[in-house]
Amino acid sequence: MFEARLDRLRLQLTRAGLDLALITDEDAVYYFTGYYDYLHMEFGRPTILVVPRDGKSLLITPNIDEVMARSSARVDRIAAWNDGAGNEWRDELPAFVSAHSKIAVEPDHMPPMVRAYLGELIDVSRLFDVTPIIADMRMIKLDPELQLARHAGQVAGAMMSAGREAIGDGMPEYEVALATSGAGTRKAAELLALHYTDVDMSPNIHFLQIMASGSNIIKTHHRATTRIMRRGEPVFLCFCGMTNFHRFKLGFDRTFWIGEAEPEQVEVYEVAVASQKAALEALKPGVSAESVHAAYADVIRGAGFDTPFRCGRATGFSFLESPQLVTGDKTILQPGMVLVVDGSVATDKFRAQVGDSFILTQDGYEQITHHPKAIEDMII
Repeated sequence: MFEARLDRLRLQLTRAGLDLALITDEDAVYYFTGYYDYLHMEFGRPTILVVPRDGKSLLITPNIDEVMARSSARVDRIAAWNDGAGNEWRDELPAFVSAHSKIAVEPDHMPPMVRAYLGELIDVSRLFDVTPIIADMRMIKLDPELQLARHAGQVAGAMMSAGREAIGDGMPEYEVALATSGAGTRKAAELLALHYTDVDMSPNIHFLQIMASGSNIIKTHHRATTRIMRRGEPVFLCFCGMTNFHRFKLGFDRTFWIGEAEPEQVEVYEVAVASQKAALEALKPGVSAESVHAAYADVIRGAGFDTPFRCGRATGFSFLESPQLVTGDKTILQPGMVLVVDGSVATDKFRAQVGDSFILTQDGYEQITHHPKAIEDMII
């Protein structure tokens, strides 16, 4: 699978008239090689995937991870470098860039130190953006990736159910976070054992729980704290960072209440649910990404509220991929895309959000995250 992706990348480089790609985004490195190191933390130690359009691939990575790289990276050669030894990660680059004319990089995902060094080696006129090529390649998921998406949906469902069970009058928020991460880890471990042979892939859920309760409900990306939840309060659970199975990400959100809900909040919530429903009625192959957002926004504005953020986004091995369901994104939706579709309404004192992930099919979509949304089901 990884070798085939590298071959496709070489083909796309050839079609674009580019000679060499230097890939530094960790998710993209994993997508093409099966290797990951610091999980989005480089610690000043860059990893660089070098892919000539007519030549062998090279992975430059710290020698602290050389053993892991050699066991997982599907590349032709690995160059491990050590802190303070020689020219470190720079040793291999001059020969490659001098031998190729048009160099493709990821401008928004390249460590500043690597970008600065390239600037010393070559004129900026020789640098080109490879990001659109990689984004297009990653947009349509193949069957193995769709299996990951479905399994990630099962992990998300286990987390949501456990979080719901942990919510209650007198409970601190962090207990919810402990419950969700534990349930997600156990479900992920079960799925890995049943369906996968990669024994080095961790099942552990390792992202701070996004949640808010009471008056903090309007803080969109609030984290679980020691705050004690009380009867009558709303509670928002978001798994857009935590649903990360075998490195495949999804989005998933729900809004709950403890014991009872204020009528004014219920009205806002119902608009949020209706806005997601409208978006889903528009969601199908052959339509533009922005048209799905327009359907969602029309419901929210029609109810007298300001349109909030984007309606959704594509996911995969990154939390945010292309396209985005937002005004201005004219990408035509295609089968095989994995998309998060939200419904959301915000006021000065309350916000409600529901979100699910979907696989776009030939004639519609397949929902892969599941939890009730009817108001009577959201009151715990």
